[in-house]
Amino acid sequence: MTTLRNSVTLIGRLGNDPEMKNVGENRHMVRFSLATDDYYNDSEGKRVTDTQWHNIVAWGKTAELAGKLLSKGRETAIRGKLTNRSWEDKEGKKHYITEVIANEILVFGNSNQK
Repeated sequence: MTTLRNSVTLIGRLGNDPEMKNVGENRHMVRFSLATDDYYNDSEGKRVTDTQWHNIVAWGKTAELAGKLLSKGRETAIRGKLTNRSWEDKEGKKHYITEVIANEILVFGNSNQK
């Protein structure tokens, strides 16, 4: 049951090209957004799309692969865990963010699709 704790699986489309950063010698980090869609019928029976945006972060080899294989609009499956962090800006205002730390990425479609 420990594999079920703090486990997230998402399938969606990238909202932007991955942003790769080197954060030390041979240490890579990548960030991108992922949109997931849910559908329901409203009170008048019309189909409504509810899009949720997720902040995705990957490290190491997973980041390197994401940087090479992913691009804006690409359908992708992500498996990872939720994390929360906070920081203060220059004016002293506190900000909070929830991110998915990806440890597995699966890309759908062929490699020349965008």
